[in-house]
Amino acid sequence: MQVAFFGNAAAVSPRIVPAAAAFSARISFSFSSSSSSSSSSSSSSSATSLSSFKCLRSSPLVSHLFLNQRRSPSPCFSERGLSAAATPKCVASDPDQLKSAREDIKELLKTTFCHPILVRLGWHDAGTYNKNIQEWPQRGGANGSLRFEIELKHGANAGLVNALKLLHPIKDKYSGVTYADLFQLASATAVEESGGPKIPMKYGRVDVTGPTDCPEEGRLPAAGPPSPADHLRDVFYRMGLSDKEIVALSGAHTLGRSRPERSGWGKPETKYTKSGPGAPGGQSWTVQWLKFDNSYFKDIKERRDEDLLVLPTDAVLIEDPSFKVYAEKYAEDQETFFKDYAEAHAKLSNLGAKFDPPEGIVIG
Repeated sequence: MQVAFFGNAAAVSPRIVPAAAAFSARISFSFSSSSSSSSSSSSSSSATSLSSFKCLRSSPLVSHLFLNQRRSPSPCFSERGLSAAATPKCVASDPDQLKSAREDIKELLKTTFCHPILVRLGWHDAGTYNKNIQEWPQRGGANGSLRFEIELKHGANAGLVNALKLLHPIKDKYSGVTYADLFQLASATAVEESGGPKIPMKYGRVDVTGPTDCPEEGRLPAAGPPSPADHLRDVFYRMGLSDKEIVALSGAHTLGRSRPERSGWGKPETKYTKSGPGAPGGQSWTVQWLKFDNSYFKDIKERRDEDLLVLPTDAVLIEDPSFKVYAEKYAEDQETFFKDYAEAHAKLSNLGAKFDPPEGIVIG
């Protein structure tokens, strides 16, 4: 089983992907487990997306173009303030297109409620990083490899095909933005637009070019390991993250829900999920599961509501002495949680990435 935000079970509305139920999802740890999203697609737009999808040959839902396309040359543009004769500067992503893509993602979030699955997408692309491997892209991390079929089929990534489908029109519109940047931009924007902290992001991540660059399966966290604390430390320490960062990132479980038919975890429906938004059903970690706040820590500490989900990797944050220090602090102090979460999210989003320019691009 895989757990939440390095998560697995994406509770995506069938209005987005009619055959979504065919994806049997598990859950995955704090890299977003389930996402609730809904959208209405006209028959013409559906036909367009299906005809342009080019990668996952086992499913007509995924664009071959979106998933298997090799990276085109980096966009070139003249730096502001220089004459037209100035030598163009080439970077991984065009800053103006990044800004415009962010606005389109905001509009997507308003209509589809897909915040949880977009957070999970960014986390899962970055969360394969191994600090003990120096070479890029063998070290994994935020490099856009999750668009390829071989990685998309990893158990922890079940259902993320739906996130790719949602972002496909935006990637088509802004070809000067790399997949690696788009995934991280979508993830950070989803946190911010659901009421979370401003993430100090930078962009300019270079994409891997083919499926041979994908990491092996098994680098993401699991939901119900025999020793949850040891497992979380094994996985996150491998990425160079600390106990504080493990707990802070776990707080993103304030978003999303889990569906037992896809993950094996949670209830089919609760009083908090029976009416959506998006496709009804599943079990959420919090009452307001599309609002980013510190209620997750309060709920796992009190455990007074049987309609709220607590996984083994959630419960251990209160049981383990080191984790508990941070979990209790965040339950009492949302400002501290937001500060620590923003720093941890930004750090995660940079793991393993190769930036062009090397210092990255800040778009404000």
